Amino acid sequence: MMHRLREWTHTLVAMGLALATGLPEPTMANEVAVPVTLLPVIAYVKPPEFAQVTLSPDGRYLATLSPQKGKRNLVVLDLETKRPRAVTSFSNFDVVSYNWVGSSFLVFTLGTLDTPTGAETGFGGGLFAVRTDGSGYRKLAPTVEEQMAAGALVYRALSFVRTAPGSQKEVIAAGNQRTDRDDFYRIDLDTGKQTLLTFDAPGIVERWILDHDAQPRAVVIHNKKDAAAEELVRKVMVRDTLSAPWRTVAEFTHADRAHAWTAEGFADDNKNLLVDSKADRPTTARFVYDVEKLQLGAEVIAHPRYDVSEAVFLRDLNTRQIVGVRLDAETTQLNYIDPQYAQLQKALEPIFKGQVVALQRASNGKTLVTAFSDRHPHTYHLYDDAAKRLTPLLRSRPDVTSEHLVAMRPFLLKTRDGLEIPSYYFLPTSYQPGQRLPTVVHIHGGPHVRADKWGPLSGGGVTEAQLLASRGYAVVLPNHRITPGLGKAVFEAGWGQVGRKMSDDHEDAARWAVAQGFADAQRLCITGGSYGGYATLWAAVRSNTVFQCGAAGFAIGDMELQQKSTSTDYTRSRFAVAEWKRLLGVEGDNWAPAREVSPALSAEKSGFPLFIYAGGADRRTPIEQTRLMVSALERAGKPPALVMIKMDEAHGYGQVSNRVELFDAKLKFFDSHIGPGKPVASVAEPVK
Repeated sequence: MMHRLREWTHTLVAMGLALATGLPEPTMANEVAVPVTLLPVIAYVKPPEFAQVTLSPDGRYLATLSPQKGKRNLVVLDLETKRPRAVTSFSNFDVVSYNWVGSSFLVFTLGTLDTPTGAETGFGGGLFAVRTDGSGYRKLAPTVEEQMAAGALVYRALSFVRTAPGSQKEVIAAGNQRTDRDDFYRIDLDTGKQTLLTFDAPGIVERWILDHDAQPRAVVIHNKKDAAAEELVRKVMVRDTLSAPWRTVAEFTHADRAHAWTAEGFADDNKNLLVDSKADRPTTARFVYDVEKLQLGAEVIAHPRYDVSEAVFLRDLNTRQIVGVRLDAETTQLNYIDPQYAQLQKALEPIFKGQVVALQRASNGKTLVTAFSDRHPHTYHLYDDAAKRLTPLLRSRPDVTSEHLVAMRPFLLKTRDGLEIPSYYFLPTSYQPGQRLPTVVHIHGGPHVRADKWGPLSGGGVTEAQLLASRGYAVVLPNHRITPGLGKAVFEAGWGQVGRKMSDDHEDAARWAVAQGFADAQRLCITGGSYGGYATLWAAVRSNTVFQCGAAGFAIGDMELQQKSTSTDYTRSRFAVAEWKRLLGVEGDNWAPAREVSPALSAEKSGFPLFIYAGGADRRTPIEQTRLMVSALERAGKPPALVMIKMDEAHGYGQVSNRVELFDAKLKFFDSHIGPGKPVASVAEPVK
């Protein structure tokens, strides 16, 4: 674990294996291929046929989530008998995630996928267990629907954390079974017995941290600085043993964010902490924090441009030892520090040219190999150490190939005030150098989330970009200041800049595309959802000399109303409102900075056609915001070109047919204002 991974390189020993494979040579990520067929919209927006494919620790079984009886159920394939078995058979819920517990049990939770996102359809959840042969079904926690039917006023949840150390039938789960804060429980899957582990909290718990023995020996608590302050004080506390007293090892407020750190777990010695800290660096790195000296110690891992808070540490299925690290940088970087993993990865990479190769090694010498890239949906293969043979198993999206996807090209957005922000752009396969294309700039939501990461049809802006590129558009996915994970300078530059320098970033992305020679300055549109929807509405006021049209979803028209409305889901939290006030530059009760950047209050200045879409059940940006904006535009004599409201959807369209309708409408909207005029493929294909 304490390997120095700063440079993301390590020694790889060639294996010289004679791998046998029936796979065709994958297309290189930078090759240009002309699609044989134009896929319908549904092919881009529907869920994959196979998701979350994993190998059991003993290597005998393969599990996956796949459509069965109209819902996504949990299927287990016995690799010895080659017989698949659906171990769940839900017809009203989807299995949304699962985990192995040893090689005999799986635990899973439920949700609703191809349904509207309104509150009345979100009654899934729960935690359940089942054996690999479909027997031993046990409910560990009920769904929201079941609790509401019983008259419960508070939803009690449990979520899987990890397998209990030294056990093949026990799990550690987190849940609010006692209070509104999460505790940890040890649960026996055979008997259902739950043992509370976190019974002596030293304050208002924000997060418990388990040591390597799954004992709660660190905690993050918070309280109010004083009765009038809009500020939280966070304390990190540790104890040497379960019977030892708690002691504070750090304390932070928002004002301390430049040198604050986040506890991520215990170090190898099971005494000190692993923490993510900027520590006077341009990016967040991971360190050992000495809980006796109260100072940062050895640096474990760092990257010069991306925060390692974005990193995922990969563990062996059986030993749970860290064997590698995955970081979503400009592309996915997956590096193994365990020699066996590293050697096998190096041997397999020439077969999957231009793709990321991820491994899950079992105790019987079998390895699940997952390969993917921006142009290759996930494929799954089984490698046999003894036979030195690679066998294809599953394709996540059988109807989508590299011919239907284009390269997701990283670039650095250099803003007018000197920031360098990692971003992406997409060009259609038909693009010829020197050609000026209709171009869409897609703004992600948040605003302080990192929504768009390298990969195939990974949702949000990436899915929309691939769809638009298939229809002849160039697409830019810029990140903007306050996007996390991209370093301290990018993040800190966003406070107080909603509608101001953040909008400068959106304009700079459009002008960059024009300067690169692929975007037509007279055929530029802007789009996005949530914050991206707001940015689009505001661009109609502020940036209408740059863009010619905009499609805005789930958008805020009045920033002051958003922070005060009882219809907004976070306004009961003074701390959440305080966060938004910092984003807007609002101090105290002076809401002028929010009014200055509210598009509904400047509707008379709106200068390009708008397509506005929303969900009637949205609580994050309530439907009152859409109605307010549409009314303001109508009063100004500038009504939207198109308004789409799905009353049973919330902050995003969950039903596939609604997403198809939305993207079909977007394509026609863009075509009518800037587009290449290509016909839209039929969307009459039934939803699968």
